[in-house]
Amino acid sequence: MGRWVALGLVTVVLAAGGTGYWLYRDLDGNIKGVDINDAIGGKRPEKLPTSGQNILVLGSDSRAGANAALDGGKVSGARSDTALVMHIPEGRTKAVAVSIPRDTLVTRPTCAKSDGSEVASAQRVMFNSIYSQVGPACVVKTVEQMSGVRMDHYMEIDFAGFKGLVDAIGGVTVTLEEPIKDGNSGLDLGSGTHRLNGTESLQFVRTRYGHGDGSDLGRIGLQQKFMIALLSEIKQQDLLGSPTKTFKIANELTESLTTDSELASLTQLAEFGRSMNGVDPATMETIMLPVKYDEQDPNRVVAAQPQAEQLWEALRKDEDVPESAKKSPAGG
Repeated sequence: MGRWVALGLVTVVLAAGGTGYWLYRDLDGNIKGVDINDAIGGKRPEKLPTSGQNILVLGSDSRAGANAALDGGKVSGARSDTALVMHIPEGRTKAVAVSIPRDTLVTRPTCAKSDGSEVASAQRVMFNSIYSQVGPACVVKTVEQMSGVRMDHYMEIDFAGFKGLVDAIGGVTVTLEEPIKDGNSGLDLGSGTHRLNGTESLQFVRTRYGHGDGSDLGRIGLQQKFMIALLSEIKQQDLLGSPTKTFKIANELTESLTTDSELASLTQLAEFGRSMNGVDPATMETIMLPVKYDEQDPNRVVAAQPQAEQLWEALRKDEDVPESAKKSPAGG
C-alpha cells in the first residue's frame, strides 16, 4: 500500500481503543477537517449497496513546517505523493488496498478551490499534481470520476506524522529478500530482517532508485510491505492497553492528520474505528491499479483496460476482486 497510507489506518485502529481518547479530548483540536461533500457537490457515484466502505488515504508530501526539516528545506511545494483506495467489504473482517501510482495520467474534472475559484477540467494530468494544484477535495473527485467508486471518507497524513508514529511505537520490523542501497535517500540495508526507526522508515517508503527497476511502480511494493508491518506492530504491542502510550501516539498522529468533516473528531474516529476492529492486517490484500506505460510518454503510465475497470467494478459492487484485475501490464 501507499507510503504514509498506513497511518490513516493506524489512526482508525487506535481510535478503536476509545477509552484512552476520552481522557484527552484536547486532541480533538489537532485534527483538521475538510468538507468533501460541500466541495464536490451532488454529482457523485452512488454509495455501496451494502455496509461496505471506501476510504481514500493520501500521503501528503507537503514540505512546510516540520516536514521541511525532513528534507533539509531543499524542496518546496506539496503533493499527494501516495494515494490508496481502501475498500472494507460488508462484514468488515478484511480489507483491500488499491495503490494509485503517482505518475498516472488522468483527466482532472472541473473543481472548486478552497477560495471558491474554479479550475477547469484538464486531460493528461499527472495524478500526484492535483493535490497541489487544486486541493484534496479535487483528488477525491478525480478518483471518483476515474473509478465510479464513491469515497465514503478521506484521510491524509504527512511526513512528520509518519516519522513520529514509528518512533513512538519503538520502530517497525521488515524483512527484505534483496538488499537496498539508495544514494538519494541514504538507505543502505542488506537482505534479511531489520528494525527501522522513524527516519529509516521514512527513507524506506520513499526509496526508489535503490530497489527494483528504480521506478515509482517498484517502490509501491515496498510501501505495501511496510504498511502491513506497521499495522502488525500495532497489534502485537497491544498499544490500546496503555492509555499513556496511546496518548503519545494519538498526539503524534492527530497533529499530522486531516480527514473529511464526518471523521474530524476523536468521537467520530472512535466510532468508525470500532466498526473496523475485526480487520486483520495479515489478511489485507494489496493491489496496484493496473497500468500500462503511456504511448506518448514512457515515463508516465495510464490505467490499463479492461483490468482497471474490472477492479473498480468489483469495488462498486462490494465483490471480490478477480485475479485478472490484479495484473498490471507495467511492472516495477
